[in-house]
Amino acid sequence: MMGDDGALAILLYDGAYARAHYAFVLAAGALAIGRPVIVFAAGRGVHALARDWSGLHDAGDDALVRARGVAGMDTLRDAAIELDAKFMACEAALKLCDLPAYRLLPCVQMAGVPTFLEAARGRQIITL
Repeated sequence: MMGDDGALAILLYDGAYARAHYAFVLAAGALAIGRPVIVFAAGRGVHALARDWSGLHDAGDDALVRARGVAGMDTLRDAAIELDAKFMACEAALKLCDLPAYRLLPCVQMAGVPTFLEAARGRQIITL
């Protein structure tokens, strides 16, 4: 059941560039029409919330995306931040990926699954 405000919770558990890019396409699009968004990165998806997201598999595909006139990761992430998306990174995934918290974007909250699930209560959940 979706909340009355159309809020979304995006669960990004995969470390592939294509999935991360699309998570930010969905986040920016939803935010642009006034739908609140939480992005929870787990597994290798935590690399999408790093300041340097080159840890994503096939991160080099971003150049092709931009060359074809589509917004790249940096543009989409900046838009989501500017439009007040909430970002969470799974604490366990950060440990598994050996990604220290200081390498994350400043707006990212470290959280466990229960914290994400509580924040996602009543929201439509999309998994990528």
